[in-house]
Amino acid sequence: MAKLRITWVKSGVGYERSQRRTLETLGFHRLNQSVLHEDSRALRGMINKVRHLVTVEKAIGQPE
Repeated sequence: MAKLRITWVKSGVGYERSQRRTLETLGFHRLNQSVLHEDSRALRGMINKVRHLVTVEKAIGQPE
């Protein structure tokens, strides 16, 4: 299955609490941090909720 690299690029301050909690659920601790996740429908829903705060790219060359 494909992996996605998600990078947190904009602060969650001033946005709804549910959006800040979604960032935590994705595994972010600090701004400009990147995390790898397996692509799934649930993950896509979380990304959609915070799409204005993150960037997403397909992870290439990552060991399984």
